[in-house]
Amino acid sequence: MLLLLLGIILLHIAALVLLFVSTIVSVWTSSEAGTSDLWTNCSIVNGGYHCNPASTGEWIQAVQAVMILSIIFSCLSLFLFFCQLFTLQKGGRFFLTGTFQILASLFVMSGAIIYTVMSPVWVSESYAFGYSYILAWVAFPLALISGLIYVILRKRE
Repeated sequence: MLLLLLGIILLHIAALVLLFVSTIVSVWTSSEAGTSDLWTNCSIVNGGYHCNPASTGEWIQAVQAVMILSIIFSCLSLFLFFCQLFTLQKGGRFFLTGTFQILASLFVMSGAIIYTVMSPVWVSESYAFGYSYILAWVAFPLALISGLIYVILRKRE
């Protein structure tokens, strides 16, 4: 049981790290001319690196919001897991923890879908999706799987 709990915690932390990295690092799209992400558009101009704030469009703000919400819900889920681990009765399930983690996965999925659909409006076609964007998509199934495991998991002595 201890090994199972350790595995679940490591899966949760891995998803949380991916969420943090994908939200903070500025490589959602990239090309030889520069990079762009949720917060800034950076380009190489006359040999120098020049960054501008991200667009103020509603869709990019929606992506920013749901990515931040996914991090918040995933952190709350980890905190709730440790609280429930010590307070939950024997045989109880971690429904609240699982629900928060599943919501975090749905938020990151929503953010990635919105970015996928709307990014051609914002960045030129010469840009390709970067590794932060891919990390967000990888974080989605990790968070979903850990959330489902939390829902199925029963507390034992």
